[in-house]
Amino acid sequence: MSANQPHRPGVQKYIDASQKLLAQRRAAVARMKPMKFDTIAVHGLYTLEESLERNQGAVIEPLYLSASQGYADADELEAALSYLVPTWCYTRIANPTTYYLEWVLALLEGYRTGHDTSCLVTASGMSAIAAAVDPFLVKQKDGPERMNFVTSIQLYGGTYQHFAVRKMKERGIECRWVLHPNDMQEWKSKLDEDTRFLYMEMPSNPQQSFCDVRALADLAHSFGVPVIVDATCATPALMRPIAHGVDIVVHSLTKSITSGGFAIGGALISRKPITTKVRNDDPMFKESFAEYVKFWPYRDNGPAASPVNAIFALNDLRTLRSKMDLVSANCQTVAEFLAKHPKVYQVDFLGLPGHPLHQVARKYMKLVDSDDGTGNEVNRYGHLMSFRVDGAPENARKVFDSFKLIHRATDLGRIKSVATIPAISTHQQQGEEARRMADVPPQLIRLCVGGEHPDDVIADLDQALRSVK
Repeated sequence: MSANQPHRPGVQKYIDASQKLLAQRRAAVARMKPMKFDTIAVHGLYTLEESLERNQGAVIEPLYLSASQGYADADELEAALSYLVPTWCYTRIANPTTYYLEWVLALLEGYRTGHDTSCLVTASGMSAIAAAVDPFLVKQKDGPERMNFVTSIQLYGGTYQHFAVRKMKERGIECRWVLHPNDMQEWKSKLDEDTRFLYMEMPSNPQQSFCDVRALADLAHSFGVPVIVDATCATPALMRPIAHGVDIVVHSLTKSITSGGFAIGGALISRKPITTKVRNDDPMFKESFAEYVKFWPYRDNGPAASPVNAIFALNDLRTLRSKMDLVSANCQTVAEFLAKHPKVYQVDFLGLPGHPLHQVARKYMKLVDSDDGTGNEVNRYGHLMSFRVDGAPENARKVFDSFKLIHRATDLGRIKSVATIPAISTHQQQGEEARRMADVPPQLIRLCVGGEHPDDVIADLDQALRSVK
């Protein structure tokens, strides 16, 4: 329904009253946009006025645990359920606490990109990925229809499984794998008139794959299709792909953004508008994709974020920039140590000058609002890295089992250092051949360096590596 159509007088009363709230929100956005990244992360759109007028002066955003919203009368109910007035209605659809998180993530991902953005928060990173790709994989005509999407094969194991099994095997949608994602000719060779989107994870987990973001976006747009980037390991503190032409960014909020380890969540952030040739009768599909997903597919499919998880994520987010600076610097120190260790035959970390993708990553991965003394932002490469233990796969297991400080878990992005062996954990279901193509050998240990002093992490690695004779 449209707010411009004639409505019952009672319904119109609520529509008119909502204009004040919408004007306040627009004013809050306009006030926050010129502010620094850290200020936006701390305050979001939770204003002093809202605190005093509607939340009894609460300095921190309230946690709304109610499953549903009550309405004054039938007219307000009709206006709300027709999306004519701001509402949250039911926590499967929305929640006030989740709104606070969505608003601040949209602002941070759009920070100084030159684009307006919208955000949808979901129950997990995988649900955010599904929510981002599914609207493009719909039939556009009666009868059989060819469609495909093109993606780097260097992905988190769960994403690979979603594409290879849920999309290809179960739904018959062709997924075309790119083995060398920084090679634009390889991407181009996979694209045709039936392609619906391009997908890239950068830096990838665990191999540290990367590509020229701007070149990839330009290529996709020349075919009239969007680019979706999973930037979980970078976070908007180190890279904002929308600034370089990317249409949609997804995150597992569980990881670096919520480094405290208490929450599960995902996020989909889209620029306004996106590039797409998929036809959809709803103008929001192109103009504000994340809002379109929130109002319709997300509402119907139900991958709702818990408001408790949202408040944990919101609080961790406030110090995102300083934490990413710390853990990135720590990871750099650890990677440089491992690169010289005689028991390690390869270190995968974009911050090492010898990494084949170092120069392209250097163009894009920079600590927001930093200054190296010459007016340029400081390069930071995140806290995810991998190293490959010399010798047989059993040696990697020995090193892994010898850790005394570093936690053995499939998690990453924690304030505590965490490691896993992807070939037997996160990428196990991918199969040996696909792991070979994605460059995930059994000797590879993925390490996510936390906030500990790097000397202590290095000492633990050193004693563990001494277990290999």
